[in-house]
Amino acid sequence: MRGPAARQLALVALAGALVSTGAVAPPSQTATPPKVPVASGYGGAVASVDADASAAGIAVLRSGGNAVDAAVATAAALGVTEPYSAGIGGGGYFVYYDARSGRVRTIDGRETAPATATASLFQENGLPIPFAEGQTSGRGVGVPGTPATWQSALESWGTRPLGQLLKPAEKLARDGFTVDSTFRAQTALNEARFRDFPDTRKLFLPGGALPVVGSTFKNPDLAATYAELGRKGAGALYRGPLAEDIVRTVRTPPVDPAATRVVRSGDLTTGDLRAYATKRQDPTRVGYRGLDVYSMAPSSSGGTTVGEALNILERSDLGSLTEAQYLHRFIESSRISFADRGRWVGDPAAEDVPTKELLSQRYADTRGCLIDPAKALTSPLAPGDPRNPVACGGSGQAAPTTYEGENTTHLTVADRWGNVVSYTLTIESTGGSAITVPGRGFLLNNELTDFSFAPAAPGVPDPNLPGPGKRPRSSMSPTIVLEDGRPVLALGSPGGATIITTVLQTLTGHLDRGLPLVEAIAAPRASQRNQTTTELEPGLWNSPVRAELEALGQGFRQNPEIGAATGVQRLPDGRWLAAAETTRRGGGSAMVVHPHGKR
Repeated sequence: MRGPAARQLALVALAGALVSTGAVAPPSQTATPPKVPVASGYGGAVASVDADASAAGIAVLRSGGNAVDAAVATAAALGVTEPYSAGIGGGGYFVYYDARSGRVRTIDGRETAPATATASLFQENGLPIPFAEGQTSGRGVGVPGTPATWQSALESWGTRPLGQLLKPAEKLARDGFTVDSTFRAQTALNEARFRDFPDTRKLFLPGGALPVVGSTFKNPDLAATYAELGRKGAGALYRGPLAEDIVRTVRTPPVDPAATRVVRSGDLTTGDLRAYATKRQDPTRVGYRGLDVYSMAPSSSGGTTVGEALNILERSDLGSLTEAQYLHRFIESSRISFADRGRWVGDPAAEDVPTKELLSQRYADTRGCLIDPAKALTSPLAPGDPRNPVACGGSGQAAPTTYEGENTTHLTVADRWGNVVSYTLTIESTGGSAITVPGRGFLLNNELTDFSFAPAAPGVPDPNLPGPGKRPRSSMSPTIVLEDGRPVLALGSPGGATIITTVLQTLTGHLDRGLPLVEAIAAPRASQRNQTTTELEPGLWNSPVRAELEALGQGFRQNPEIGAATGVQRLPDGRWLAAAETTRRGGGSAMVVHPHGKR
């Protein structure tokens, strides 16, 4: 997520000795790959938010690795350059199209709660604690799933060993990357939290100050941790010294004695880490405009919520509508599907989730008839009952959508053989828990704050309360679209609960409104999540279309930036097109192996 300005070699002289972690050196003399939002060519493609990370994936593809290999290398590099969004202290969801079998497979690498967790994990004296106190604490840390996801994907579909694929990220951590305005701004956003943890302060506030734009940021501790994982395998994070370091950090957060912040301990144990396992499960699937749209099944709500909304929109000719009428239907389908998400979707290992029924066209038709082309619905909207659908009716009490952090990262990869990966990974909030594992160079997640701290509304069943070993509900929506069994498109986005609306709007913008993929990604966004008002980016807030929508009863509030999508597309002539953001989060990085027509 580092902007174009970061690619300029600034002449900055920094005085003083360099600290051993978070070392900031003068500007790098090694040229960083140019950052462009769209590229096309042969041999495979990578799109991410960061040029160094995309380049790591492209190097793997160029050397003969496949899409899974390249995805792991790209993700590991993002753990270096995007440490506030992702890393080995977090988790995510991996969606893979296998060209040989023609099947889409998924890995649920979501973090899990300790075995001792109960529904009152984030309550004291019967009341929810403030979100900020759950976020910056050991209590919000779940068992990381990212290293296990990498190992699981490579053992199933990869061609290269983990140690080899971690080498580019290890080198990037050791030698450093160029600090840009986005990295500095995200550090500044977390400065108060980071200062309260000596190891985090030492790493991300080198010399006690914000990192300087144009300087080189190094993380030798993370380089050593990657080297250890490369030698021992991903299991080293779940048992042995590294696991013990994680548990010690969660149970006794290393907070500055002078800090006034309330930092609660967590109850994670080495047994919780040893017990962790990824889940292999079938993807969600819906048909849309003759295409097959695949995504993540619960514990993510992405596949069911995007899928239900697409099923609702299937009955409208979105391409023939005015911009206002299109956005009205998009907003209303999002509102309806979020109402159902809140009532029905949680971790299926602990909750009875009606995934099949939520994704049925029959159910979507009973919900879609609520949409009035001339009048907006009111939120919070009551959910329906997918097992006993009633046309145009609800089945229970309305409940608002609970808060979810808005930072994550997404990457998409395709290779020369036609394999495709869509992978969303996260440490939850920007900066995660703000707690760095001492001597290890990475932040721990605050993923358990994705649980509801208390039921969303009194007396309304909430499938997303904490529980022992439970995975918190997610909105991550890594998506792959097939036509006649072959991939034509893959995409995803960060953004907490706005991920769902970003993926839905990008899909419909491209498939229905005819926007080229990079323009569909760049289009100004709206996000309705069964809340009283819909979030709008400035491009829509300042547009005449807002008044047209307000005339229909829609209400709005501003959000300066929603999501940061990436995608890949198979063009009719066999080329791959990679696409990323043009401006959001400093713009993204799209690359292909052979950009000049070479096969």
